[in-house]
Amino acid sequence: MPATIFVLSGPNLNLLGLREPEIYGTDTLDDIAGMLEDRARALDLEIDMRQSNHEGHLLDWLHEAQAVGAKAVLLNAGALTHTSLALYDAVRSITTPVVEVHLSNPAAREAYRHKSYVGMAARGTISGFGAQSYMLALEAAARF
Repeated sequence: MPATIFVLSGPNLNLLGLREPEIYGTDTLDDIAGMLEDRARALDLEIDMRQSNHEGHLLDWLHEAQAVGAKAVLLNAGALTHTSLALYDAVRSITTPVVEVHLSNPAAREAYRHKSYVGMAARGTISGFGAQSYMLALEAAARF
């Protein structure tokens, strides 16, 4: 049975492809899921892709990833990246490795996006490569 990688996306990521395409690109979350699933099959991995606009769902899914023995979590927490101590605590409280993912490069954007609570707890961060950020994160997670 292939190992599972959870791919968790936070607030407003359901609007990818429509929301500020000059920043986030034109790929939808479904487009990204398809790319990840194709590559995961080649790596003998399974993707469990989820999105929520609610912080508590992301927390529950991080806990679930550990409970079910997921190989890793790719987490794009959206704006919660910069505000959520609860996500910081959740990432630190599980042993499942978490890779922070961002389509844009938060360090090159508004000052309030420069601090990442998720990044402070994650194994690593991949950002700034659009939809390819998810693919690069998957490649990294496959090697854990």
